[in-house]
Amino acid sequence: MKKDITIPEVENVFLAAVQEWNDDFMDKVWYVYLVNDSDFDIESVMVVSKAFGTIEGEMKKTSLLRHAFVKVPAVSVAKVELVEKSVLALNNEFMVTYFIGNTLYDKKFVFKANSINEGHFEEVPILFVDGVIVR
Repeated sequence: MKKDITIPEVENVFLAAVQEWNDDFMDKVWYVYLVNDSDFDIESVMVVSKAFGTIEGEMKKTSLLRHAFVKVPAVSVAKVELVEKSVLALNNEFMVTYFIGNTLYDKKFVFKANSINEGHFEEVPILFVDGVIVR
């Protein structure tokens, strides 16, 4: 029965961390975007995020955050969440689940500890700004 299950591969859908000015904090902060660089609308999108890791020898983890989007159109982005500076030293994991038609897609994206920084910048498609991308 397991051999009859096909798990479709996620293509052209990824996450990007982008630094933007925030008037509330009066500082640049990191936002994570879901980028749909495919030719298909993705629907019933669910993003579950958490951060975990070790800081100064002590295990740390954050609460789960859940985000839902009815639809992210083809060749567009959706702003998922702000990433607080204190969790940049942790692994930031995002589980993304969505439908294209009747097919369910699912993938785990992880920004490794301390990887969200200007040293890992590349141009983010669709947004045309520099950011950190995980595929």
